[in-house]
Amino acid sequence: MLVNIKNINKSYKNQSLKLDILKNIEFEIEEQDFIALMGPSGSGKSTLLNLIAGLDKPDNGSIFFSNNDICKMNSKEIARFRRDYLGFVFQEYNLIDTLTASENIALALTMKKYNVNEIEEKINKIMRILSIDKLSNKLPYQLSGGERQRVACARALIKSPKLILADEPTGALDTKSANDLMNCFNDININLNATILLVTHDIFTASYCKKVLFLENGEVKSKWERNNLSRNEFLNKILTEMNIKRIN
Repeated sequence: MLVNIKNINKSYKNQSLKLDILKNIEFEIEEQDFIALMGPSGSGKSTLLNLIAGLDKPDNGSIFFSNNDICKMNSKEIARFRRDYLGFVFQEYNLIDTLTASENIALALTMKKYNVNEIEEKINKIMRILSIDKLSNKLPYQLSGGERQRVACARALIKSPKLILADEPTGALDTKSANDLMNCFNDININLNATILLVTHDIFTASYCKKVLFLENGEVKSKWERNNLSRNEFLNKILTEMNIKRIN
């Protein structure tokens, strides 16, 4: 088991008002899992992702990463944890406009003790895997949205993180680019043994994953597993289950 989330609660206070965001959240992430967090706006998806990333702390509960409770880590330990074990992919890409694609990817290695040849070798390898090796010397403005997101994925993958956290990675992409990106995620999950947890509101994006957790009102209301289903079969399963939820 890579991550064990136990009895997580999170609330925010605004003057005299207390807003409960997450309530008694419990689930596990196994190595090489590929999980989607779904749910309506305000259900707590991004808040949960931030807690797992160590960007915020819960009111109570524990988040064990390889048996270490990140909720009890100090700021230096959290920074080291995020640097050494996590990779991030955001909806907005967060690429530096004045750096080429390969230079943006190399940024993730600046805190590691690699020489120039090792960095170049790693960049070339990950860019080939994600089919962006021809984009090496291009600046972000010269790339399509899908290409920029794949560069962002390469930046997350270059340091071989234990866990990739993606917040609405297809949210700003057209249908084809979104499908291409999810196929890339699927490939790195299978071929690079990457463990991926992503937040999405999109059912089609979720259907690429192995598991889907559905959050509502701050609670995990449903869990669906793909098992041996094809992507289209899993898509239909998710649609059916969500329609049943709406009826009830």
